[in-house]
Amino acid sequence: MKTQHQINQKLKSSLDNAIDISQKYILSLQNSEGYWLGELESNVTLTAETVLIYKIWGIFENLPKSKIEAYLCNKQNKYGGWELFYGDGGEISTSIEAYMALRLLGLSKDNPVLVSARKFILSRGGISKARIFTKFHLALIGCYSWEGLPSIPPSIMVLSNNFPFTIYEMASWARESTVPLIIVFDKKPIFPINPSFNLNELYVEDIEKVQYKLPYTNSWTDIFLWLDKIFQLLGKFNLIPFRERGLKEAEKWILDHQQESGDWGGIMPPMLNSLIAFKTLGYDIEDPSVKRGFEAIQRFAIEKDQDYYVQACVSPVWDTAWMIRALTESGLSKDHRSLQIAGDWLLSKQCLDYGDWAIKNKIGKPGGWAFEFTNRFYPDIDDSAAVIMALEGITLVNEQQKKAAINRCLQWIKTMQCKTGGWAAFDIDNNQAWLNEVPYGDLKAMIDPNSADITARVLEMLGSCNLEMSDERTAKALNYLYDEQEKDGSWFGRWGVNYIYGTSGVLSALAVLHPDKNYSQLKRGVSWLLSCQNEDGGWGETCLSYDNPELKGEGISTASQTAWSLIGLLDAGKALDNFAINHIDRGINYLVKTQTSTGEWKEKEFTGTGFPSHFYIRYHLYSNYFPLIALGRYQKLRHLF
Repeated sequence: MKTQHQINQKLKSSLDNAIDISQKYILSLQNSEGYWLGELESNVTLTAETVLIYKIWGIFENLPKSKIEAYLCNKQNKYGGWELFYGDGGEISTSIEAYMALRLLGLSKDNPVLVSARKFILSRGGISKARIFTKFHLALIGCYSWEGLPSIPPSIMVLSNNFPFTIYEMASWARESTVPLIIVFDKKPIFPINPSFNLNELYVEDIEKVQYKLPYTNSWTDIFLWLDKIFQLLGKFNLIPFRERGLKEAEKWILDHQQESGDWGGIMPPMLNSLIAFKTLGYDIEDPSVKRGFEAIQRFAIEKDQDYYVQACVSPVWDTAWMIRALTESGLSKDHRSLQIAGDWLLSKQCLDYGDWAIKNKIGKPGGWAFEFTNRFYPDIDDSAAVIMALEGITLVNEQQKKAAINRCLQWIKTMQCKTGGWAAFDIDNNQAWLNEVPYGDLKAMIDPNSADITARVLEMLGSCNLEMSDERTAKALNYLYDEQEKDGSWFGRWGVNYIYGTSGVLSALAVLHPDKNYSQLKRGVSWLLSCQNEDGGWGETCLSYDNPELKGEGISTASQTAWSLIGLLDAGKALDNFAINHIDRGINYLVKTQTSTGEWKEKEFTGTGFPSHFYIRYHLYSNYFPLIALGRYQKLRHLF
């Protein structure tokens, strides 16, 4: 029989090897400039919409059409549809847009791929049951009537900042997408496709009987439908106040907010919408703003031997910050050359311009970091806190420059705290929930309220980096997290799937910031996480938990979600008497067993969240840097025994 010493030695050997090959794999991925960049995989709609916009602009020949066709066909599931996230069985709007793109690419509706897709789409109610944005894309090419779409009054562009509502009460992503659509929804353009093209086969009802109208809900939100009718009527008679001025302001806003990199806000939807607005306004394909916009789309595209598709965004700052943390926490020297060039690269990406955040934050000075290569209008709190923790963990040649950058960011983060005590992603007090009920906002993502996971990131940054914030600010943030804890001990995860992500982040924060005062909250959070562990030792949670909280903490084990759970448990264990070491051992064994010989972890599941219930992301590097952090922290723990 093996002794406990032999078992521990075997575990230590396996652990050391797992960390070593993971570090080597991660270092092999680093760009020569110092950053890391993983793929952001989402659903097929953005690629489908790229096909649409190239068709509208008459530059279809610039796309590798056969590769896009192959990509879309390969992503079709066995039921005939296309999915929002891996394994969801298919979603109607996503499927309609994929079908549209394949038809635009030249596939006959009798093609077996489209026959199967059509059956799936009709079984879900057809085009009439699609989301607003899908109907909008169809309306651009005459496959849906503009009568069935809501209005966006141009007048909102001229409302002063003292008015109860302006475009700055929308979330940054909603604002960036909406401003160009003010122009498009006002002009209601139709760009004919030649030869003659329609998608009548995707309507359940006869085309003559389609009712182009917004559905009533028999609730207070129907007031928006009545208001929309009024706006539509005023628009027909050109009686909307300040219409022309609003349209001019919208055009100016788009031009002013295009970055030197050609994109808007670093995400695809406003890029596509702005190019549609330019086309609506009669811009030429050779116009510099148009050319930069299409060049930006190409930078978001991934082309392989067989496939071509478009990412929603790119994440070099985020990935680099977490890679640095993973390498340092797993034992790489703080002054390792790879970490130094990564740190210098991050310093070069600090946002030193006043962005949209300054509209409501009158006292803050620039200093945050954004998600992407370039995004001077929209630094975000989550990235900024992650970068500070990464920089604090390494030694740079110019330490004074590093400390100055960290202090600038810290001062900015302080001023971005919301009245409720938490922090949001991009703005302060962006919480007018009624905006999610307007007909146009059927994704329910029109605002950017504070969230537990981002608030936790800020508090973890303060505690782990020994940074100072006033006792009043810290107490408000802690009270916010206390109030957000669910009855079962978990926390909701806004930006990762889902309660596992939220709970892990809050545990890490509470454990490094006054843990003695947070004992009760820590214990309840740990108990919930332990109750979710799967038989194989890992943790997993389905995206469906956003729609049905009864599914919280349930799902097949994944490397990223197992790592999140372990990180939260390991951090909380420092503050609790009950260390739950057996559960942690099982989780570590799961990670060691599922690691490949090349040092990576594979997972198909989507564990990143864009808009809960509507848009999810698979960060391809999540399954690598989070497990390495967990292994590194566990290794330090084991040295205590």
